[in-house]
Amino acid sequence: MFVTPAYAQDAGAAGGLISIIPFILIFVIMYFLLIRPQQKKVKEHQAMVSALRRGDQVVTQGGIIGKVVKVKEDGEAEVEIAEGVKVRVLKQTIATVISKTEPAAKE
Repeated sequence: MFVTPAYAQDAGAAGGLISIIPFILIFVIMYFLLIRPQQKKVKEHQAMVSALRRGDQVVTQGGIIGKVVKVKEDGEAEVEIAEGVKVRVLKQTIATVISKTEPAAKE
């Protein structure tokens, strides 16, 4: 029934540490379930965009399907969406590459 002040202070310090552990676990779980996969996806998209070349058939984020006519260095690509109809798009807005062209063989 009698609790000394020293015993009560030790229990409070341990209780404070135990109350922080669930927050740490939630952060770790969120990292592995949300943050890490998103970072991986962004790296894959950047690799796809940097490997973009003339002749690739692509789908933009707007759903337009076309063939890459020219890849510019300033972050743009020229895509032909119909015969004689070319549009300039940002390379980052290309969602997927449907079919890739093989690089020309060097002789």
